[in-house]
Amino acid sequence: MIRIAICDDEKNVRSYLASLIVKQGQDCQVIEYSSADDVLADKKEFDLIYLDIEMKSVDSDIDGMELAFKIRETCAVQPIIIFVTGYEKYVFDAFDANAFQYILKPVDEKKFSSVFNRAVETIKNTKNRRKHTIVIQYGSTQKTILLNDLFYAESQNHKVILHTKDGVVEYYAKLEDLEKELDGQFYRIHRGYLINLECVDSYSGTEVILTNGENLLLSKYRYADFVKAHLRYIKRGGV
Repeated sequence: MIRIAICDDEKNVRSYLASLIVKQGQDCQVIEYSSADDVLADKKEFDLIYLDIEMKSVDSDIDGMELAFKIRETCAVQPIIIFVTGYEKYVFDAFDANAFQYILKPVDEKKFSSVFNRAVETIKNTKNRRKHTIVIQYGSTQKTILLNDLFYAESQNHKVILHTKDGVVEYYAKLEDLEKELDGQFYRIHRGYLINLECVDSYSGTEVILTNGENLLLSKYRYADFVKAHLRYIKRGGV
């Protein structure tokens, strides 16, 4: 399902854009917002956002352009942004906000369809890539890591330490959350270790040896389930 937000202070415009989305025949969830503040307050993640630039609201001084920059600054998973506006003068600002496209009002149905389908193709390709990567945020830095480059993750002092082919990356997180995200290719062999099953070289009843040569403690309480998980992974043919 593609998650879409429409943010425009005119209800008729929101309804029209929503109807055009329905016509495209894609599996979509659409949420409408009348102001930038409503989008920020909701804190939902979207794949695609349609933004009016000049929104008038007595309750907010934030317009669509400012909202776009806030999204770019704060969202861990970046959505595609398409500006829908009646003013051509903002076209260069739209590029500064890394907008996917700029559509002028009144919205032409054929133009909308063309842009929408290109956006959907981009979203689907991105989601396919994300299946093989994780994106982490530490400080103001965002980093994408290929799962096959990650040997294991370690929990230490409220941080997760990722041991990768390119070195070590630390960030504040819970290993439990990463375990849920990486279910399938990774297995928790100990309260402090989440290993990549692709990187298992050998194991005994007390330890797992990874392809990078590191030996990690294997909990006796997790041994039987680890063996089953490893065999299932091998039978599936790995990644």
